[in-house]
Formats: sequence, structure tokens, C-alpha cells
Amino acid sequence: MVNRVHTKKLKSGEVVAYSDSAIRHNGSVVEYCRTSMAALSGISAGIQGLTGLIGFAFYFLAVLGFWGLLLMKAGGQWKKYFVNRQSLLTNGFMGGLCTYVLFWTFLYGMVHVY
Repeated sequence: MVNRVHTKKLKSGEVVAYSDSAIRHNGSVVEYCRTSMAALSGISAGIQGLTGLIGFAFYFLAVLGFWGLLLMKAGGQWKKYFVNRQSLLTNGFMGGLCTYVLFWTFLYGMVHVY
């Protein structure tokens, strides 16, 4: 597989080069972490007995918290690792929601339904 490099011109006029394979790798690591976060937060919501909109609000808070932790970990140099910040928040949102609901309902049924 060929490691290709793409460039992007910033508003300041600076040209930044991105490695396709590095960006893909970073995306796959973030997706793995997002899936794990969704499963763990679904487990937490199920055990706590959250229902309805409060349960979905818990997922949205978990997603925002995960996004904040990613940006904090990358620091001011997030541009070295990702093309833009918004894609970190929105990519994989619905897949994570499906994972969250699966674990949420399963653990809720295990703990709270007799």
C-alpha cells in the first residue's frame, strides 16, 4: 500500500501535509475508543437505571466528554493528528449510539427487571 501525502492550505496561508495512512490509523483508534466509551457508558446507564430522555442525555454528555478528552490529550497541536475537530465529534456518532442503546437496555434488563 502506498503512503500518500495530501496537502491543505490554512487560512494563514501555511500549507500543511497529511499522511493518508496516519490519518486513517488515528481515525481507527478514535473509533475503537468511541465504541468502548459507548459500551461502558451504556453499561453505566443500565446499572444506574436511567430511562427515557435522561438516558439519551447521558450518552450525549459522554460523547461531549470523550471529545473534550481527545482535544485535551492532543493539546493545541490537534492539527498534527486530525484534519478537523468537528469530525472527531460527529464521525461514528450513530454507530456509538447503537452500541450504547444495546448495552444500556441489556444491563437495565439484567439489573432492574425481575
